Amino acid sequence: MKKFMILFAGLLLLPTLALAEDAPVSEMSYILNTFSFLVMGILVMWMAAGFGMLESGLVRSKNVATICLKNISLFGIAGILFYLVGYNLMYAGVDGGFMGSFGLWGADDAAAAAGDYSSGYSAASDWFFQMVFCGAACSVVSGCVAERIKLWSFLAFCVVLCGIIYPIQGSWGWGGGWLSEMGFSDYAGSTIVHSVGGWAALTGAIILGARKGKYSKSGQVNPLPGSNIPLATLGTFILWMGWYGFNGGSVLALGDAASAIEMSNVMVNTNMAACGGMIAAMIMVQILYKKVDVTMALNGALAGLVSITAGPATPSLGAATLIGAVGGILAVLAVPFFDKLKIDDVVGALSVHLVCGIWGTLAVPITDGEASFVTQFIGVVATGAFVIITSSIVWLALKYTIGIRVGEEEEMLGCDSCEIGMEAYPDFQRVSIGGSSGISGYTSSSVSRN
Repeated sequence: MKKFMILFAGLLLLPTLALAEDAPVSEMSYILNTFSFLVMGILVMWMAAGFGMLESGLVRSKNVATICLKNISLFGIAGILFYLVGYNLMYAGVDGGFMGSFGLWGADDAAAAAGDYSSGYSAASDWFFQMVFCGAACSVVSGCVAERIKLWSFLAFCVVLCGIIYPIQGSWGWGGGWLSEMGFSDYAGSTIVHSVGGWAALTGAIILGARKGKYSKSGQVNPLPGSNIPLATLGTFILWMGWYGFNGGSVLALGDAASAIEMSNVMVNTNMAACGGMIAAMIMVQILYKKVDVTMALNGALAGLVSITAGPATPSLGAATLIGAVGGILAVLAVPFFDKLKIDDVVGALSVHLVCGIWGTLAVPITDGEASFVTQFIGVVATGAFVIITSSIVWLALKYTIGIRVGEEEEMLGCDSCEIGMEAYPDFQRVSIGGSSGISGYTSSSVSRN
């Protein structure tokens, strides 16, 4: 009798279990998922303000208005180009291949309007969330090539980066392309966003050349102090806050308890990685140079954030802190490395976004048993090769047509007065003081004392 009752109860539960497995997405889940995309996308857009303030603080006062203009205009370019070609190139019909299709993006929510919520979220919310990531990749380039690049040449490069380069490589991993088929894992974009911006910035910095006075003929590296450390600090705080949307929103759902738990873990791990990166960078600078540099602390926090972005869901709190700490140390060590190569990086894009983007991607298998070191390495190399080749073609085409560098006199006077005819601090009297500031024994192209 007991066996019969158990069998009878099982038969009664079978329809319930089948319904649980095949249950359609509820309207409430659809609403919550859409809401998450929109709010997290706004946080990622807020990072554009962070980039703008960080770069404004780390360039010299004669270039601040120009850097502000670049940061807001590149975001406008990202939005338009992602609508015209970027989204479909990244997501439409990739099917294990190398790119999607060309064409205008358009929202199709007819099914949801009729009561079918199987898509999970509104099309426009997804487009918005993906678009702001495109803008973030472009922002990485801005600060690296600052203070000597022509405004319209830079914006022309942004058009190609946002419309072609970023979407094509993004389709490989996030659009269901060939890297995705191999099992490549990049949760929120250590490679797909940050190192892509870093590779594009690297090629630009090499082709553009260093700022006048940055490197002497004898090989000495001269510090070019930034204009406003409090503003750079504010920018870092804004970026740190926006990163919760960057990584947390990449859960891509908030319609059930499991997604809410994952998002909470991702955000906490993101925070701990930033903490680890900042403290490790401070300790490293103290050991190497006997003083702590605030700009190194700022970039240490950002290095930790970039490092955890490829895999923020699987580490424990301790592991996330260590991943971020390694990123902070790498960022500090990368500063003299790029200076020895005479690659002038004004705000630290290469040390933070490129170096730590690579590290973060390769670190994923440490805590995620489903990821492979070999596949992660293939993803890093393939993405780097593609972006280096395509970016170099674009930079060189611009160089030999409209030119990419301002004249020597314009660079000396500043891009604000010569490029846009407006100064950020018109009431300030410019005074030249002899000597140098900063830590003796190192000059930071990456932490940008410019």
